[in-house]
Amino acid sequence: MPGPAPAEPTIFSRIIAGEIPCAKVYEDEATFAFMDAGQLNPGHVLVALKRPAATILDLSEDEAAALFRTVHKVARAVQDAFRPEGITILQANGAAGWQTVPHIHVHVLPRHADDGVGLVWPRKNPPMDELKALAARIKA
Repeated sequence: MPGPAPAEPTIFSRIIAGEIPCAKVYEDEATFAFMDAGQLNPGHVLVALKRPAATILDLSEDEAAALFRTVHKVARAVQDAFRPEGITILQANGAAGWQTVPHIHVHVLPRHADDGVGLVWPRKNPPMDELKALAARIKA
């Protein structure tokens, strides 16, 4: 069941409504893609759901599918236009998950070796029995 919209209009809601200018890349019935004003690398695009849901947990399965269909389409277009060595797809939820705008969105970020973009990933490497216990919690 889709969750509620944020209490106040977000900057993304205002961009989608045309109240704030943007460099639009793509739009369909459910999604809106535009250039990130903070370009980490040329071709950095944000893909947002038009409905102002805060996180992925607030989406219906159909909305999530629509969002990632557009992410796929935009990633292919970024690859064709910029020929990056790689592409990072980043979707963050909640402040602890690095989300800065409470409106569901996905970064499509073209990447190049030594581009200065980093991600800290401190592996914990738990034993298999612990991994199985964690999987059981998720399955339940």
